[in-house]
Amino acid sequence: MNYDFNTCPDRAGSGSLKWERYAGRDVIPMWVADMDFTSAPEIIEALHDRVSHGVFGYTVPPSSTVEAAIAYLRERHGAEVTPEQIVWFPGLVPALNVACRAFVPAGSEVLTCTPVYPPFLSSPEFAGVGLKTVDLMEINGVWEIDFDGLESAVTPNTKLFILCNPHNPVGRVFPRATLERLAEFCCRHGLVLISDEIHCDLVLDDLPHTSGLKLAGPAGPPVLSMFAPSKTFNLAGLACAFVVIPDANTRRVFQKSARGLITEINALGYAGCEAALKFGWPWHREMIQTLRLNRDRVEDFVATSLPGIRTWHLEATYLAWLDARELKLPNAAKFFEDHGVGLSDGVPFGAPQGFLRLNFGCPRSQLDEALARMAKALASR
Repeated sequence: MNYDFNTCPDRAGSGSLKWERYAGRDVIPMWVADMDFTSAPEIIEALHDRVSHGVFGYTVPPSSTVEAAIAYLRERHGAEVTPEQIVWFPGLVPALNVACRAFVPAGSEVLTCTPVYPPFLSSPEFAGVGLKTVDLMEINGVWEIDFDGLESAVTPNTKLFILCNPHNPVGRVFPRATLERLAEFCCRHGLVLISDEIHCDLVLDDLPHTSGLKLAGPAGPPVLSMFAPSKTFNLAGLACAFVVIPDANTRRVFQKSARGLITEINALGYAGCEAALKFGWPWHREMIQTLRLNRDRVEDFVATSLPGIRTWHLEATYLAWLDARELKLPNAAKFFEDHGVGLSDGVPFGAPQGFLRLNFGCPRSQLDEALARMAKALASR
């Protein structure tokens, strides 16, 4: 089947977080991680089927959805899990927040690497615990974990390490050896390891994704690997995710901390997740090819037509990380917004002023118009 990745759906008036930010303004939204592609028809059909049932009461995880998740982890990521190891959640951001409450007592702290997805930095604050960050290192144009920096930062009060795998915003697919070294670090210092793998099916290069589940076991640290179809299949609004926690005691602590705070997943969330994991892969194959072409377009355009901005080769995600510090703008995100392109400011990611994130998960015509506006903005300075 041929799918349409060339038409941008009209999202005005749909309650879209991405588009409502600039309602009434001529600004192309290229910020939050939400693609401007229509969902796979196989998923839409499954949602229609569920709606036709007509009853939307409290919903427990359907056995067919659980089986789909188990098959997905086995077939696509080589991980064997059991139903009881899966904790269903209405999103990975609430799961991050619950984990900080579950595993980090008052007076203790969380450790992570920056720049990183902003909820990694806000979740400890919301939990009333400490946070330490270590910057990723750029070595020959490649982002790497600074293990010497981690050793200097970790203390007996450090209880939890949060990993973005693949990494948002730098787009790195960390090699297995790097992740095994990180697991050894966590194990040696007694840290619980969270592996946020929401972008694991958005690898654009011919590279293997190593799930955090491969790092768990008797010789490894307690691991929580987090998954959702929301980024891969553009289903964030359905609010359905799952956390795989192999160790039973770790799982009990996590679930206890969620009691009374986290609501059940809705019926359509389960239906969309199951359909995506079972039937969404033909759509996914074409979508990945579209993203590869868009990725290449961004990298080439930045190098040739956006003087004063640099980027890095993106191995995964649809989110390009840009360094505009050479432009010496007081607020780079506002500058481009004033010229009709809404980008993510890098500061909430723990980056210095001048970094930006560009979402190229959209039809090529929309991407080209945004890039042209950015070039015009620089030419007007």
